[in-house]
Amino acid sequence: MGKSTAAMMIKTMGVPVFDADEAVHRLMAPGGQAVKAISRRFPEAVGPNGVDRQMLGDLVFGNFAALSDLENILHPLVRRIRKLFLRTHALRRTRYVAMDVPLLFETGEEKNCDAVVVVTAPLFLQHQRVLSRTGMTKEKLTSILSRQLPDCDKRRHASTLVYSGLGKRHTWVRLKHFLSRRAQ
Repeated sequence: MGKSTAAMMIKTMGVPVFDADEAVHRLMAPGGQAVKAISRRFPEAVGPNGVDRQMLGDLVFGNFAALSDLENILHPLVRRIRKLFLRTHALRRTRYVAMDVPLLFETGEEKNCDAVVVVTAPLFLQHQRVLSRTGMTKEKLTSILSRQLPDCDKRRHASTLVYSGLGKRHTWVRLKHFLSRRAQ
């Protein structure tokens, strides 16, 4: 259990959540806004079912230029979707929202947040969780981590830390406590 599970918990507590990974999945699905641009740069990774994320990952992880090209396609689209999400909730006068954004610090978006909750676990557990995902390899994980701020730095920049290695109940209680403090 990690950040995505924590985001689902927050959503269950009634807080709207912007999920950057979900936005990327929609952008790369058949008819998605990123499919055409990705097919121009990575034609072998696109077919009738949209972008083959496994193949695309094989093409970009470990290849700095290719990964940068992909990020230049996806990041502006994700930013636009996130801005629409925030604008919609501002118009609705939603008290607060949450953003599940894996590259929050790396893209400088933490400056646009009132508070940042970093969901963390011991490094060995983080690696174990990621490596259990379909198609994930140690090489891909190393490539992903090389583009991310180290966990210790994320912790240092956090408004609140939630340790997800202590079980779902502990995570739920910490998140509930954080939200109740924000509501005051």
